[in-house]
Amino acid sequence: QVQLVESGGGVVQAGGSLRLSCTVSGIILSITTAGWYRQAPGKDRELVGYIRSSGSTDYAESVKGRFTISRDNAANTVYLQMNSLKPDDTGVYYCNVGSVGTIKSGNFRSWGQGTHVAVSS
Repeated sequence: QVQLVESGGGVVQAGGSLRLSCTVSGIILSITTAGWYRQAPGKDRELVGYIRSSGSTDYAESVKGRFTISRDNAANTVYLQMNSLKPDDTGVYYCNVGSVGTIKSGNFRSWGQGTHVAVSS
């Protein structure tokens, strides 16, 4: 049973930065892809970006150049560094792990509790 615990959210002014963490248990992080998602109020959950087992990354156009995903396999933790935050980045941020195809589809049986990010203008 994979368990996901997201943390690091908070309230920040536009232009500020936050680093989110996702600690994974029940799976060996080094051999899987990890993705970050967000859900803004009243909107569907969307994929922010993901990091493959190789370490290569892909990002949504809306966050390219501002967000960076990294991983610490020894700690079974994935990070999302968010810089130059905008009010549109407000939402609940989640992580999940699986194949690249599953990450892109977002079709998971379960999710963690997420961590809230609020960006004020």
